[in-house]
Amino acid sequence: MAKSKSTYVCQQCGANFGKWSGQCAECGEWNSLTEAPTITMPPHLKASKPNPKAKNYAGEQSAVIPLNAVQVSLDTRLPTGISEFDRVLGGGLVAGSVVLIGGDPGIGKSTILLQTAIHMASNDNLAGSALYVTGEESLSQVAMRANRLGLPSDRLKVLAETNVETICHALTQEQPAIAVIDSIQTLFTEAIQSAPGGVSQIRESAAILTRYAKQTGTALFLVGHVTKEGALAGPRVLEHMVDTVLYFEGQSDSRFRMIRAVKNRFGAVNELGIFAMTDTGLKEVANPSAIFLSRYDKPIAGSVVMVSREGTRPLLVEVQALVDDAQGQPRRMAIGLDYQRLAMLLAVMHRHGGIHTNGQDVYVNVVGGVKVLETGSDLAVLLACASSIKEKPLPNTLAVFGEVGLSGEIRPVPNGQERLKEAIKHGFTHAIVPKANAPKTQLEQFKGLTIFAVERLDDAISKAFDL
Repeated sequence: MAKSKSTYVCQQCGANFGKWSGQCAECGEWNSLTEAPTITMPPHLKASKPNPKAKNYAGEQSAVIPLNAVQVSLDTRLPTGISEFDRVLGGGLVAGSVVLIGGDPGIGKSTILLQTAIHMASNDNLAGSALYVTGEESLSQVAMRANRLGLPSDRLKVLAETNVETICHALTQEQPAIAVIDSIQTLFTEAIQSAPGGVSQIRESAAILTRYAKQTGTALFLVGHVTKEGALAGPRVLEHMVDTVLYFEGQSDSRFRMIRAVKNRFGAVNELGIFAMTDTGLKEVANPSAIFLSRYDKPIAGSVVMVSREGTRPLLVEVQALVDDAQGQPRRMAIGLDYQRLAMLLAVMHRHGGIHTNGQDVYVNVVGGVKVLETGSDLAVLLACASSIKEKPLPNTLAVFGEVGLSGEIRPVPNGQERLKEAIKHGFTHAIVPKANAPKTQLEQFKGLTIFAVERLDDAISKAFDL
C-alpha cells in the first residue's frame, strides 16, 4: 500500500517543506504554508519508463532537428479585432502562445475576452474557431453577458468545465484557433489530490494547458485572480510558464481602463492599451493623450504636462503637486509614481535647486489613474512641486520630460524626438528637455515649438518660471 504523509506548500512561491513554520524560507511570506498530503510509493513499485513512440497532442512524435529546419510562417499574428488589444499583445495574438491576464474583480477581464473571442470567431479569414471555457459562470450567464453587450454569439462555442483533462479533450476535438480559460484558479487535474485553487493544482493545470498550446498551435487566454496586494494569485512560477502577462489597471470610479503588458515574449514590455467602459463593452480610445489632459481657462499652480512613454507610444499626462505646511510630521505621498523616488527627488531639489520642503507636506498625483514607471517623469515632478511652493503657475503650453540625477544634472531619456512630435500634435508651443534630447537644428517637423535644452536642475527651474 502507498504510504501517505503531509508536506507544507507555500501558497506564494510553491516551495515544499517537511514541517510547518510561520514564514516561508524561500520567499519570506508570512503565514503562507498550508498542509498538502502527498503519497509515497513503496520501493518495489518502480515508475514506468517513458514510451519513445508516444505522440503529443499534435499527433506527432518528438524528435531532435536542426533549428534551420523549423518551418516558420510569416503570418503568425492573429488579429483580435480590437486595435488597442493588438497593440498590447505586440501586434496581434501569436499562434500557440499563452496569455495570462489579471486584474481586480469586475474591472473587465471577462468582458474583453468575450469580445475578443466573438470577434475572432466571426472572422472568416481565421482558420478554425474560438472556444470559451468558463469555470466560474454558467453558460446562461455567459450568454446573458453577450446579449447585454449586443455581440453576435452564433459562431462562438462555449464549454462549462473545470477538469483540465476534459478541457484538453474538448480542445483536441474542436481544434479552435483560440481558447479562453476563465479562470485558471477554478481548474483541477485528476493527477493531483488537492482542492482547486491550490498551488499544486494551478501549477500543474497551467503546465498541461501550456503544453497543449505549444504542441497544437492553439492560442490560449488564461484569466487569473489577484490578491489584495494586486499581484496575481498562485505560485510565481505561473508567470514564468506563460508567454505574456497582462494587468488591468484603472480606478473603479473611472470609466477608463488600461491594460499593461508586464511580460511579453513577442512584443514590448510596459505597452499600454487604453479602453473606455461603455454599455456595449470595452471600446478602444483612439487619442489617449487627450483624456489625461485637463484644459483650464487659465494656468494653475502645481500643474505640469509631462510627455511620458508607455511601451512604443508617447503619452501626454498631467502631473499635479500640492505642497503645504505640515500640521505635524511632514508627509510624502505619490499616486501613480514611486514614493521612494519622490523623496529622493525632493532632496535633489533642495540641494541643487535651492528649494526646500522641510516641514511641509508634499502630495503628487498623476491625473487619470496612470502609473508612470519611467524616470523621464523626474523633471515634471520637481517643476510641479516648485510651482506649488512658489504659488506661481507654469504656462499651459509647456511640456517637459527628463531624468534628474543625484548631482542635479538633467539626463536624457529614450525616444526624445517622438515625445516632441506628440507635444506638437496637441498644440504645445514650449518644451523643456534634456540637452542630449534636443534636436541639433530647428527642423521643419518641430516648427512652432520652442525647445529649451537644459543640463542642470537650477537652469530648468529658472527657464520654466521665466516663460
